[in-house]
Amino acid sequence: MLGVPVFLHASWLLLALLVTVSYGQLVQRSRDLSAEAAYAFGFLFVLCLVFSVLLHELGHAVTARWFGVRVRGITLELLGGYTEMEGEAPRPGVELVVALSGPAVSLVLGVAAAGAAAVLPGDTLARELAFQLAVSNILVAVFNVLPGLPLDGGRALRAAVWALSHDRHLGTRVAGWVGRVVATAFLALAVLLYTAGGLAPFGMLFMLLVAFTLWQGASAAIRLARISSRFPLIDLRQLTRPVFQVPTGTPLAEAQRRAAEEGRGNAALGVADSAGRLVALVNAAAAAAVPADRRPWVPVDSVAANVAGMGAIPIELAGEAVIEAVRAQPSSDYLVTSGGDVVGVLRLADLARLLEARGPAR
Repeated sequence: MLGVPVFLHASWLLLALLVTVSYGQLVQRSRDLSAEAAYAFGFLFVLCLVFSVLLHELGHAVTARWFGVRVRGITLELLGGYTEMEGEAPRPGVELVVALSGPAVSLVLGVAAAGAAAVLPGDTLARELAFQLAVSNILVAVFNVLPGLPLDGGRALRAAVWALSHDRHLGTRVAGWVGRVVATAFLALAVLLYTAGGLAPFGMLFMLLVAFTLWQGASAAIRLARISSRFPLIDLRQLTRPVFQVPTGTPLAEAQRRAAEEGRGNAALGVADSAGRLVALVNAAAAAAVPADRRPWVPVDSVAANVAGMGAIPIELAGEAVIEAVRAQPSSDYLVTSGGDVVGVLRLADLARLLEARGPAR
């Protein structure tokens, strides 16, 4: 829609069924409608909700594209939806505007629906639908501006901290921890309402799911901030493993023995053809999975991957540029090149260990 791919997650079908049935039964009890008509009205409400959420996410997507941020797509799911963007906003002001554009759309929709409900004839299904859409969209707008990630208000808080501190990662950490507070408060509210008799079991379960999702999103944001702060530490000259080559057909045990004997046990095992050219790399995980008593009988070729289809990364790259190269060509091993020559191997596991390490990024 508007050039943005839209995906409907299967979990939305569950929400559509629950809302159609529960709201349809409510309408049937309050009005003289057949079950079929009541459920049809409930399904119409679901469609209006989906369209409202889509417009909310399009607010994010169109605004992001206006500022030059590429958008991969919009996904609608059980708890609403999300817009997936390529990269981060270039500056705090852009982050703030993109974050608040979605709630702004929901607020406009809510006010418009409230106006429609005010002018439509009373006690009609049209007025009932307009009123419910007004309440839903205003609640979505208010909920999403709560100041904690992964909510839109959390992104706005991140932009504010980023602008004040000039540290995007600090903004993400602060907004993530506030998001955990919001999730805890939401959980406490759910328990309080349920024990006071103001919340049905289904409502309680739904609020618990929301609290759990908020906690997960906030925790993921905190972890991402910690990892991203370590991007400047990525130096291919330090991370690259040298290649220890053995002829094709060499038993795995013999190849490992030779590497250890020459003090190259930490090197990546390569397979060379009869001309001495590197043609394959031994997959470390596959080699480790071979039982020790079988390794004398297993040739290195059987646990190696051809280098022809392997991703290559220039050794000059560093920091976030390496991350972008890895994202563009997912693999477990990458050839590190210099002037077209292979100078070593970058293992994804080594990169992950660097990024996941605890402690400050120096």
